[in-house]
Amino acid sequence: MNPSFVWLEITGKCQLSCSHCYADSGPQGTDGAMTPDDWGGVIDQAADLGTEMVQFIGGEPTLHRALPDMVGQALGRGLRVEVFSNLVHVPASLWEVFTQPGVSLATSYYADRADQHESITKGRGSYGRTKANIIEALRRSIPLRVGVIDVRDGQRVKQARVELAALGLTGEVRVDHLRQVGRGVRERQPSLSQLCGHCAQGKIAVSATGEVWPCVFSRWLPVGNVRHDALADILTGSSMVKTTAVLREHFGDDSPGMAKPCDPQCGPNCSPACNPSCWPTGAGPCGPKGGCQPNYDK
Repeated sequence: MNPSFVWLEITGKCQLSCSHCYADSGPQGTDGAMTPDDWGGVIDQAADLGTEMVQFIGGEPTLHRALPDMVGQALGRGLRVEVFSNLVHVPASLWEVFTQPGVSLATSYYADRADQHESITKGRGSYGRTKANIIEALRRSIPLRVGVIDVRDGQRVKQARVELAALGLTGEVRVDHLRQVGRGVRERQPSLSQLCGHCAQGKIAVSATGEVWPCVFSRWLPVGNVRHDALADILTGSSMVKTTAVLREHFGDDSPGMAKPCDPQCGPNCSPACNPSCWPTGAGPCGPKGGCQPNYDK
């Protein structure tokens, strides 16, 4: 399996402590065991395997000092780049990074009122700062997609979508729902029921510890570690083969012509939280030229 898309979870640090965080990240998080050179090696290996796009995620990826260099390396290898940020704080130097051709942003939003938004993020002032940086990204014409994450009863999800449209965000704002992984666990433990069924189908995730997962939500299913083995060897190794077999047994065969439609929670347009559950496999309306918001129309 050669991945077309790779999540690079470069840090567990985050200014926020969101109540639903699947990565269990926060202010006490770290950059893990992976060095900038380690990440550079992963980017090169992914490019050699035919990867088309990487997403830098966390935690909060803008807190990693080497992010500009990693973005530059990925672009230099011909990869498209998305940075999934909470947009709470964007230094001036990073705006220059984000305005480069081939770079896009993604973020999450929760409500149109500071009290409700911040009761979820646990970050005082996060509503105003994220909103202001959404406006700034749009002003700079940086491709941006936003997902409203519905995590509690009575949340002002519809109003948040209206507000985002009023800010000038074009395209449909998708809504995703609570995934019971990490701090998102409520009444059940992490399980295959929390996955969309497209794990390891053209996509993988690499963590700040070097662990490789079928996707960022399947954190209890490590298939190898890039600090010990080459990415190509991990993707063809016994752990990946066994894990893929388990996923196929649970979700069914997604061979060409038999592909399952997008996860209903994802849209028809894949939201940031489940990105890219359908792209670029060609499955359902989120396939290439099928409308993954905003610019997965390769």
